[in-house]
Amino acid sequence: MKILVVDDEKLLVKGIKFNLENEGYTVDSCYDGEAAVQMARENGYDLIILDLMMPKKDGLAACQEIRMFSTVPIIMLTARSEDSDLLMGFESGADDYITKPFKILELKARVRALLRRAGISSASQAENENSAFVMRKGPLTVDTERRSVTKDGVPVELTLKEFDLLTFLMKNAGRIYSRDKLLELVWDYDYMGDTRTVDVHIRRLREKLEKDPAAPEYIMTKWGVGYYFAE
Repeated sequence: MKILVVDDEKLLVKGIKFNLENEGYTVDSCYDGEAAVQMARENGYDLIILDLMMPKKDGLAACQEIRMFSTVPIIMLTARSEDSDLLMGFESGADDYITKPFKILELKARVRALLRRAGISSASQAENENSAFVMRKGPLTVDTERRSVTKDGVPVELTLKEFDLLTFLMKNAGRIYSRDKLLELVWDYDYMGDTRTVDVHIRRLREKLEKDPAAPEYIMTKWGVGYYFAE
Protein backbone atom coordinates (compact mmCIF):
# COMPACT_ATOMS: atom_id res chain seq x y z
CA MET A 1 0.00 0.00 0.00
CA LYS A 2 1.36 3.42 -1.02
CA ILE A 3 0.55 6.55 1.01
CA LEU A 4 1.30 10.24 0.41
CA VAL A 5 1.79 12.45 3.49
CA VAL A 6 1.55 16.23 2.94
CA ASP A 7 2.22 18.82 5.65
CA ASP A 8 4.47 21.87 5.92
CA GLU A 9 5.56 20.73 9.41
CA LYS A 10 8.54 18.64 8.34
CA LEU A 11 9.08 17.12 11.78
CA LEU A 12 5.45 15.94 11.87
CA VAL A 13 5.78 14.46 8.37
CA LYS A 14 8.94 12.64 9.44
CA GLY A 15 7.13 11.12 12.44
CA ILE A 16 4.09 10.03 10.44
CA LYS A 17 6.27 8.58 7.70
CA PHE A 18 8.39 6.63 10.21
CA ASN A 19 5.34 5.15 11.97
CA LEU A 20 3.49 4.21 8.78
CA GLU A 21 6.57 2.62 7.25
CA ASN A 22 6.89 0.54 10.42
CA GLU A 23 3.38 -0.73 9.63
CA GLY A 24 4.59 -1.91 6.23
CA TYR A 25 3.30 0.96 4.07
CA THR A 26 5.34 2.67 1.36
CA VAL A 27 5.28 6.40 2.16
CA ASP A 28 6.06 9.44 0.01
CA SER A 29 5.97 12.98 1.36
CA CYS A 30 5.87 16.63 0.32
CA TYR A 31 5.28 19.96 2.04
CA ASP A 32 2.82 22.09 0.05
CA GLY A 33 -0.48 21.77 -1.79
CA GLU A 34 0.88 22.27 -5.29
CA ALA A 35 3.37 19.44 -4.90
CA ALA A 36 0.62 17.26 -3.43
CA VAL A 37 -1.59 17.67 -6.49
CA GLN A 38 1.30 16.97 -8.86
CA MET A 39 2.41 13.86 -6.97
CA ALA A 40 -1.17 12.58 -6.70
CA ARG A 41 -1.56 13.00 -10.47
CA GLU A 42 1.69 11.19 -11.27
CA ASN A 43 1.49 8.32 -8.75
CA GLY A 44 -1.10 5.71 -7.91
CA TYR A 45 -1.52 6.28 -4.18
CA ASP A 46 -3.85 4.16 -2.08
CA LEU A 47 -4.38 6.97 0.45
CA ILE A 48 -3.38 10.62 0.99
CA ILE A 49 -2.92 12.38 4.34
CA LEU A 50 -3.32 16.10 3.65
CA ASP A 51 -2.84 19.08 5.96
CA LEU A 52 -5.40 21.88 5.82
CA MET A 53 -3.11 24.90 6.21
CA MET A 54 -0.17 24.82 3.77
CA PRO A 55 1.78 27.22 1.55
CA LYS A 56 1.21 27.70 -2.20
CA LYS A 57 -2.11 25.81 -2.17
CA ASP A 58 -4.07 24.97 0.98
CA GLY A 59 -5.48 21.55 1.75
CA LEU A 60 -9.03 22.40 0.68
CA ALA A 61 -7.94 23.61 -2.76
CA ALA A 62 -5.55 20.68 -3.17
CA CYS A 63 -8.27 18.21 -2.18
CA GLN A 64 -10.74 19.71 -4.65
CA GLU A 65 -8.18 19.54 -7.46
CA ILE A 66 -7.25 15.93 -6.66
CA ARG A 67 -10.93 15.01 -6.70
CA MET A 68 -11.10 16.16 -10.33
CA PHE A 69 -9.00 13.17 -11.40
CA SER A 70 -8.91 10.71 -8.48
CA THR A 71 -11.15 9.00 -5.91
CA VAL A 72 -8.19 8.13 -3.65
CA PRO A 73 -9.18 8.18 0.06
CA ILE A 74 -8.08 11.44 1.70
CA ILE A 75 -7.59 12.15 5.41
CA MET A 76 -7.45 15.86 6.23
CA LEU A 77 -5.29 17.08 9.10
CA THR A 78 -6.47 20.29 10.74
CA ALA A 79 -5.52 22.38 13.76
CA ARG A 80 -9.02 23.88 13.68
CA SER A 81 -11.97 21.95 15.06
CA GLU A 82 -14.94 24.20 14.23
CA ASP A 83 -17.81 22.37 12.54
CA SER A 84 -17.69 24.87 9.65
CA ASP A 85 -14.09 23.87 8.94
CA LEU A 86 -15.02 20.18 9.02
CA LEU A 87 -17.91 20.82 6.64
CA MET A 88 -15.62 22.59 4.18
CA GLY A 89 -13.22 19.68 4.31
CA PHE A 90 -15.92 17.11 3.61
CA GLU A 91 -17.46 19.26 0.87
CA SER A 92 -14.03 19.53 -0.76
CA GLY A 93 -13.91 15.76 -1.04
CA ALA A 94 -12.09 14.62 2.10
CA ASP A 95 -13.15 11.23 3.45
CA ASP A 96 -12.06 11.84 7.02
CA TYR A 97 -10.33 14.39 9.24
CA ILE A 98 -8.13 14.34 12.32
CA THR A 99 -7.70 17.35 14.58
CA LYS A 100 -4.18 18.24 15.69
CA PRO A 101 -2.64 17.31 18.03
CA PHE A 102 -3.49 13.65 17.57
CA LYS A 103 -2.16 10.31 18.76
CA ILE A 104 -0.33 8.26 16.15
CA LEU A 105 -2.44 5.22 17.13
CA GLU A 106 -5.54 7.18 16.14
CA LEU A 107 -4.05 8.06 12.76
CA LYS A 108 -3.06 4.43 12.16
CA ALA A 109 -6.61 3.31 12.99
CA ARG A 110 -8.10 5.82 10.55
CA VAL A 111 -5.65 4.75 7.83
CA ARG A 112 -6.49 1.07 8.32
CA ALA A 113 -10.22 1.79 8.29
CA LEU A 114 -10.13 3.84 5.08
CA LEU A 115 -7.88 1.37 3.27
CA ARG A 116 -10.06 -1.52 4.39
CA ARG A 117 -13.19 0.27 3.24
CA ALA A 118 -11.62 1.18 -0.12
CA GLY A 119 -10.48 -2.42 -0.64
CA ILE A 120 -13.90 -3.82 0.13
CA SER A 121 -15.56 -1.32 -2.22
CA SER A 122 -13.17 -2.12 -5.04
CA ALA A 123 -13.41 -5.88 -4.68
CA SER A 124 -17.20 -5.94 -4.50
CA GLN A 125 -18.05 -3.24 -7.03
CA ALA A 126 -19.43 -5.67 -9.62
CA GLU A 127 -21.54 -7.53 -7.05
CA ASN A 128 -22.86 -4.27 -5.68
CA GLU A 129 -23.92 -3.20 -9.16
CA ASN A 130 -25.73 -6.50 -9.71
CA SER A 131 -27.61 -6.14 -6.44
CA ALA A 132 -28.21 -2.39 -6.78
CA PHE A 133 -31.70 -1.04 -6.27
CA VAL A 134 -33.71 2.14 -6.01
CA MET A 135 -35.15 3.39 -2.73
CA ARG A 136 -37.94 5.94 -2.50
CA LYS A 137 -39.40 7.95 0.33
CA GLY A 138 -41.93 10.59 -0.72
CA PRO A 139 -40.22 12.91 -3.23
CA LEU A 140 -36.80 11.44 -2.35
CA THR A 141 -35.24 8.81 -4.65
CA VAL A 142 -31.89 7.08 -4.07
CA ASP A 143 -30.31 4.95 -6.81
CA THR A 144 -27.58 2.81 -5.26
CA GLU A 145 -26.14 1.69 -8.61
CA ARG A 146 -25.68 5.20 -10.00
CA ARG A 147 -25.01 6.56 -6.50
CA SER A 148 -27.45 9.33 -7.27
CA VAL A 149 -30.09 11.14 -5.22
CA THR A 150 -33.00 13.20 -6.50
CA LYS A 151 -35.68 15.19 -4.72
CA ASP A 152 -38.80 16.01 -6.72
CA GLY A 153 -36.81 14.88 -9.76
CA VAL A 154 -34.01 17.39 -9.10
CA PRO A 155 -30.50 15.95 -8.52
CA VAL A 156 -29.05 16.45 -5.04
CA GLU A 157 -25.26 16.56 -4.83
CA LEU A 158 -23.94 14.51 -1.91
CA THR A 159 -20.40 13.76 -0.87
CA LEU A 160 -19.23 10.14 -0.81
CA LYS A 161 -19.81 9.70 2.90
CA GLU A 162 -23.10 11.62 2.92
CA PHE A 163 -24.39 9.15 0.33
CA ASP A 164 -23.11 6.16 2.29
CA LEU A 165 -24.74 7.42 5.50
CA LEU A 166 -28.06 8.17 3.81
CA THR A 167 -28.13 4.80 2.07
CA PHE A 168 -27.33 2.94 5.27
CA LEU A 169 -30.07 4.70 7.24
CA MET A 170 -32.65 4.22 4.46
CA LYS A 171 -31.87 0.51 4.17
CA ASN A 172 -32.45 0.21 7.91
CA ALA A 173 -35.39 2.59 8.21
CA GLY A 174 -36.89 2.79 11.68
CA ARG A 175 -33.82 1.34 13.39
CA ILE A 176 -32.00 3.74 15.73
CA TYR A 177 -28.21 3.90 15.63
CA SER A 178 -25.95 5.67 18.10
CA ARG A 179 -23.18 7.91 16.81
CA ASP A 180 -20.55 5.38 17.83
CA LYS A 181 -22.41 2.60 16.01
CA LEU A 182 -22.65 4.71 12.85
CA LEU A 183 -18.90 5.40 13.04
CA GLU A 184 -18.35 1.65 13.24
CA LEU A 185 -20.79 0.62 10.50
CA VAL A 186 -20.55 3.49 7.99
CA TRP A 187 -17.03 4.81 8.61
CA ASP A 188 -15.67 1.38 9.60
CA TYR A 189 -13.96 2.73 12.72
CA ASP A 190 -13.15 0.03 15.26
CA TYR A 191 -12.57 2.48 18.10
CA MET A 192 -14.37 5.36 19.79
CA GLY A 193 -13.92 8.19 17.31
CA ASP A 194 -14.99 11.83 17.25
CA THR A 195 -18.78 11.63 17.03
CA ARG A 196 -18.97 15.16 15.61
CA THR A 197 -18.16 13.53 12.28
CA VAL A 198 -21.60 11.93 12.38
CA ASP A 199 -23.35 15.09 13.61
CA VAL A 200 -21.80 17.20 10.84
CA HIS A 201 -22.90 14.73 8.15
CA ILE A 202 -26.41 14.44 9.57
CA ARG A 203 -26.78 18.22 9.67
CA ARG A 204 -25.53 18.54 6.11
CA LEU A 205 -27.89 15.83 4.85
CA ARG A 206 -30.81 17.61 6.48
CA GLU A 207 -29.82 20.90 4.88
CA LYS A 208 -29.79 19.24 1.47
CA LEU A 209 -32.84 16.97 1.79
CA GLU A 210 -35.34 18.39 4.28
CA LYS A 211 -37.84 21.17 3.66
CA ASP A 212 -37.09 22.42 7.16
CA PRO A 213 -33.85 21.02 8.63
CA ALA A 214 -35.05 22.04 12.09
CA ALA A 215 -38.15 19.84 11.70
CA PRO A 216 -36.91 16.87 9.64
CA GLU A 217 -39.20 14.39 7.91
CA TYR A 218 -36.56 11.85 6.87
CA ILE A 219 -33.51 11.77 9.13
CA MET A 220 -34.78 11.75 12.68
CA THR A 221 -33.17 12.11 16.10
CA LYS A 222 -33.99 9.94 19.08
CA TRP A 223 -32.73 12.21 21.81
CA GLY A 224 -30.09 10.63 23.98
CA VAL A 225 -29.90 7.58 21.71
CA GLY A 226 -29.01 8.39 18.10
CA TYR A 227 -30.36 8.81 14.58
CA TYR A 228 -32.74 6.89 12.33
CA PHE A 229 -34.52 7.18 8.99
CA ALA A 230 -38.29 7.57 9.25
CA GLU A 231 -40.31 4.50 8.26
